[in-house]
Amino acid sequence: MTDPLPALSAALARRSVFVTGHTGFKGSWLSLWLSHLGARVTGYALPPPTNPSAFVACGVRDGLAAHHEADIRDNERLTKAMRDCQPDVVLHLAAQPLVRASYEQPRETFEVNVVGTASVLDAVRALGRPCAVVVVTSDKCYDNREHTWGYRETDPLGGSDPYSASKGAAEMVVASYRHSFFPPERVPQHGVTLASVRAGNVIGGGDWAQDRIMADAARSLSSGQPVSVRNPRSLRPWQHVLEPLGGYLLLAARMLAAPDDGRLADAWNFGPSNLEVVTVGSLVDLFVAAWGCGSWQDASSGGQPHEAQLLRLSIDKAVTVLGWRPRWSVGETVRRTAHWYRAFYEQPSTARAAGFMRDRSLSEIADYGATLVGG
Repeated sequence: MTDPLPALSAALARRSVFVTGHTGFKGSWLSLWLSHLGARVTGYALPPPTNPSAFVACGVRDGLAAHHEADIRDNERLTKAMRDCQPDVVLHLAAQPLVRASYEQPRETFEVNVVGTASVLDAVRALGRPCAVVVVTSDKCYDNREHTWGYRETDPLGGSDPYSASKGAAEMVVASYRHSFFPPERVPQHGVTLASVRAGNVIGGGDWAQDRIMADAARSLSSGQPVSVRNPRSLRPWQHVLEPLGGYLLLAARMLAAPDDGRLADAWNFGPSNLEVVTVGSLVDLFVAAWGCGSWQDASSGGQPHEAQLLRLSIDKAVTVLGWRPRWSVGETVRRTAHWYRAFYEQPSTARAAGFMRDRSLSEIADYGATLVGG
């Protein structure tokens, strides 16, 4: 397969990249993309959080230079793994990623998302070598007042549920380490460029986490059942998983090329345009149409844990400074997601663990990369 991303390939080929959370949904796609670009990828995470998983279905482990199954709160193991890697780039994705789970496990959510982030940054400190560090948090890090306009990177952080609060706190950890240990004006002395990134609701093939609407839809439709939709009127900034990942890689490439550019060591939003923000119900309508058959039912009820009904991001900064912009419409995003899941479920169960979705996923990466050529 020819590489449609010459700029990213030139920046990341043969680079050593340390990815936490590489067994998760986003981490699997990111690791697959990095390996395709020619990077030497070291992954550090707990075992895949679901069965099935994108990590197994796409044969991600086959492309890794090293694979560590361990907890990011294990400082000794984390520091050793990172020292062995000697990374040029650190991409921190490991997290407890579920809002509803944070109500059931609030302490663990804060430990993983906040203390875990500090552990990763401490391991970077212990390296004593130049590297670009990108910490992935969430659009839910903002103090969400459910405004109709998009939140900017300078807006207040917060969160009423444990997950959102933990992501706001993780952002504060990043800002503290940047100010205390990795100030942008002193990069020639310490060598570390530290940024954080915030993305909206990410969808795509291979996400089987609990309470993920696309996974729920695929499971239901593949078994001939209607899709139960918990919050059909909630408005979300939906985007394909490759959209923010492309932003993270672009940011990392720019940080490698210009480590003394203080504008890069900051917080960044990566989301869809406002025209692509639709309700959960509309999203499922698109998914059912792309699947080719099926239906959904309203399963909303009282007594559910609070989840924000409206959340938008402003992406002006990424568009203006980085030249990044979203490429796929919500219709294209949902179509590709539905076709990925359908291809998976149409395979015999004995073949599902054989990494047969790898080529399909690489083809999707190539299709997305082709939209980046020429700006």
